[in-house]
Amino acid sequence: MASVVIAGGGPAGMMAGLLLARAGIAVTVLEKHADFLRDFRGDTVHASTVRLLDELGLGAEFRQLPQSRLTGVLLPGTDSQRVPVNIFAALRAPYNYIAMVPQWDLLNLLAEAAGREPTFTLRMQTEATGLVTTDGRVAGVRYRSPDGAGEIHADLTLACDGRASALRRASGLCAREYRVPFDVWWFRLPRHPDEDAEIAGISPAFGRGEVLLALTREDYYQLAYAIPKGSDARRRAQGVEAFRARVAALRPDLADRVEAITSMDDVFMLDVRLDRLRRWYTDGLLCIGDAAHAMSPAGGVGINLAIQDAVAAAGLLAAPLAENRLTTDDLARVQQRRQRPAIILQTLQRTIHLAFGPLLSGRVTVRPPQRLLQLASRAPQWLVRIPARLIAVGPRPEHAPAFARR
Repeated sequence: MASVVIAGGGPAGMMAGLLLARAGIAVTVLEKHADFLRDFRGDTVHASTVRLLDELGLGAEFRQLPQSRLTGVLLPGTDSQRVPVNIFAALRAPYNYIAMVPQWDLLNLLAEAAGREPTFTLRMQTEATGLVTTDGRVAGVRYRSPDGAGEIHADLTLACDGRASALRRASGLCAREYRVPFDVWWFRLPRHPDEDAEIAGISPAFGRGEVLLALTREDYYQLAYAIPKGSDARRRAQGVEAFRARVAALRPDLADRVEAITSMDDVFMLDVRLDRLRRWYTDGLLCIGDAAHAMSPAGGVGINLAIQDAVAAAGLLAAPLAENRLTTDDLARVQQRRQRPAIILQTLQRTIHLAFGPLLSGRVTVRPPQRLLQLASRAPQWLVRIPARLIAVGPRPEHAPAFARR
């Protein structure tokens, strides 16, 4: 029987493992942590992923998970008021929203579903550290676990170990890197029970040299504060009081709860990167998700793109693996199918990034005129559908292969 070893138990790794196991392929997923209980920050489950879970027979279980739904954006208006623009209403129900779900809950759901397949193995606290090569071909991975170091041999190795991928580094595959002018501070503020916005949405706020983004969660707000690239240490040295004051000035409606930021230890820094491998594969190895194309948090599309990569990889590779005829041409077909969506979304992110330099330097201040806000809130559905579909569905969404449907 053909075998696959997957490095990384994130969304791409767990989805690929589930699908290949449903095809009868022997799959081993290596996850370096002891559990999935970490603050991933990337908790968006997009409309195309919700539809995919339905196709896999996991939709009912997914909807039982704690979650909130983002249905649009809340644009800054006058006097701290927010103008709702329900952009995802332009999409066809029931897939007309983005679900905000703790990523550990999603990963546990996928792990439990995969665990019901007899050919699936999940090894926690097992970190892929390098590649095993035989006659110039990747033949598996080296790993480290509490029981010591070892090797796992496989017909195919999938690198799903993120943008700091050890396997990508060991493979020597070259990436093209794009300049990013900012990093992101993530933090939380409590949400009061009576704060029922007209729509639960993505709410930006702008000041001179400052950008703050708030996402509505079940009982809290998840906030992203952009800082100039490489300024983390200098900004932290200013202290928590200075940061609380910044947040309160940007969002006066949240000033009554900034004390929830007890210290700068409550603020987590994301080193934002954007890159893409020129070639995603070598003989016996395929990189997908962030290991193939590190994404910026702009638009929150990275998780969805990684999951779509996993679906395409499983759909294209299951038959060659089952029939023991896998070649590099099969791996190339995965890149050919998924490279264009990655390019489209990274181009969108790079366009968004162009605005951050002037915004964070203070050369540009965003003050949307009321007339523009009115036009945005009354935009025709056909016009709204374009950005809504690009963000919530993505270019070239993938469907569950027939062998994986339940």
